[in-house]
Amino acid sequence: MTAVAAPHPANNARLLPSVGVLTGRALRIYRRTPQLLILRIVQSVAFLLIFRYVFGGAIGTGTMRYVDFMAPGLLTVGIMFATIGTALGVAEDHVGGLFDRLRSLPMPRSAVLTGRVLADLAMTVAVLIPTIAIAFAVGMRVHTDWGSALGALGILVLFGFAFVWIFVAVGLLAGSVQAAQGISFIVMPISFASSAFVPTSSMPGWLQAFTEHQPVTVVVNAVRTLTQGAPAEALLGHSAGYYVTRALIWIIALIVVFAGLAIARYRSR
Repeated sequence: MTAVAAPHPANNARLLPSVGVLTGRALRIYRRTPQLLILRIVQSVAFLLIFRYVFGGAIGTGTMRYVDFMAPGLLTVGIMFATIGTALGVAEDHVGGLFDRLRSLPMPRSAVLTGRVLADLAMTVAVLIPTIAIAFAVGMRVHTDWGSALGALGILVLFGFAFVWIFVAVGLLAGSVQAAQGISFIVMPISFASSAFVPTSSMPGWLQAFTEHQPVTVVVNAVRTLTQGAPAEALLGHSAGYYVTRALIWIIALIVVFAGLAIARYRSR
């Protein structure tokens, strides 16, 4: 009779402690180098102030105030830029051999990426909170109920979770930190070719076909309709439920695809 091997304790009892240790390690990096977090907050707030006071008067958004139109877009784009550091950190750990050393330890392999993702998601939320506060300080207002506003916040956090996985995959697939940095800046054209800062109706027809259906636009419009209500729905042409559903589909798809790529890449090494 063939004996059935018992599950290795590293696959069950050690999972949560291992995740906790690796999450704490990544968080300590931010604590010891606070300029990493500070620079991300400054970058996000700087974009907010530029579009609020420099470009705001030149962009028409119908009956909506530009600050109410722009702020949901800026918060969404800010999430994307805040996660770029994930790619650089993962690439550095990967190239530097940290992941190889961790594989030699009696811990579940899933704990390594999970710990990194949780730590970087926490840092992304740490960037999001002061940016929201500044958005309110410069005039943004919620014109729906607070339940909808919390739903918008939840979508932003989920979108951040998806982009953390995207950049974990980028960091593992890139051959160097420099390559990871170069690939990560693909977020720049994607963020501007969206409804984040201007209505897509102001763009050429050939560009609208892309901008109206790409994930950044869908998530921005979900956050916009949840926080601004009827004026945003009238401007965009669909209800909040329509955009929320599409946003969740995009977020789930991004997580499945890029988490799968990251896990496959990590296991193949």
